[in-house]
Amino acid sequence: MLAAILVNGLVLSGIYGMLALGFALTYGVARILNLAHTAFYMAAAYALFFFLGLLGFAPAALLSALLVLGLALLAYWLLLEPLKEYEATVLIVTIVLALLLQEGILLLFGGHFRSVPALLPGFLEVLGVRVAQQALLALLFAGLVLLLAWALLKGTRLGLGIRAAAQDQEAAELLGISLSRAGYWAVGLGALLAALAGLAVAPMATLEPHMWNAPLLVVLAAVVLGGLGSLPGALLGAVILAFAEVLVVNLLPGGAFLRTAVALLILVLVLVLRPEGLFGAAFAEER
Repeated sequence: MLAAILVNGLVLSGIYGMLALGFALTYGVARILNLAHTAFYMAAAYALFFFLGLLGFAPAALLSALLVLGLALLAYWLLLEPLKEYEATVLIVTIVLALLLQEGILLLFGGHFRSVPALLPGFLEVLGVRVAQQALLALLFAGLVLLLAWALLKGTRLGLGIRAAAQDQEAAELLGISLSRAGYWAVGLGALLAALAGLAVAPMATLEPHMWNAPLLVVLAAVVLGGLGSLPGALLGAVILAFAEVLVVNLLPGGAFLRTAVALLILVLVLVLRPEGLFGAAFAEER
C-alpha cells in the first residue's frame, strides 16, 4: 500500500507541479489570476487527440503545445493585458475564456469520452506495485520539464528577469527590466507548462469537456498553500496536494469521490489559518 501511494503520488505530483508552476509564474509576473489555466491544459489534451489522427505522436504533441501557446499569448494580448489593473474584471474574463474553450470542445468533439492511445503500453513492477509504463513515462517527462523550467528560471538572464519581476516589480523596472516583456514571457511559459501537463496526462486519462474543473481547484489550493507568487511554494503545494489526494483515494472508503474535496478543504484551511501560505508571499505588498 505504501509503495502504491509513493509511486502514484510522484506521478500526480509531476502533473500538478507543472500546472502549479505555470499558474504561479503567470500570477507572479503578469499579476493575473488566470482561471483559464487548466482549460489550456484540457485544450492541449484534445489537440493531441485530434492531431494524432493526422500525424505521429511527436509532431502532434509539438503542434498541440504551439497551438495552446499561441492561444494563450493572443488572449493575453487582446483581453488580459489591457485589463490587468482591474482584478475582478480579469477573473471574469478568464472564467469566460475557460467556458468558451469548454464549449468549443463540446462543439467540435461532442460530450463523449475520448481517449489517446498510450505511447508506451504495458506495465512494470516498481517497489512491488504494478505500474503502467505510460505513467512512469509521464513522471520522467514531468521531472525533465520541471528541471528545465527551473534551470531556465535560475540559470539564465531571461529567468533572472522573470524572477526579479515576480519578486519586486518596482525594483525590476528600476533595473531596466521591461515588465511588459516579462509578462509575455511568463504567460507564455505558464501556458506551455499547462500544455505539457495536458500532453503528459492525455494518454492516461479520459478526455471530456469538463476535465479542467478539478485540476483548477487543486492548482488554486497548491499556490495558496505555497504562497501566491512563490514558485518554490507552488511546487511544494502541488506535491502536498498530490500525496493528500492519493492518500484519500487509497485509504478512505469511497475516496475516489472525495479527491476534489481534499483540495477544497486544504484551500479553506489555509485561507483561514495562514492566508500568506507556507512561504509567506501572499500579502507582501500590503505589508
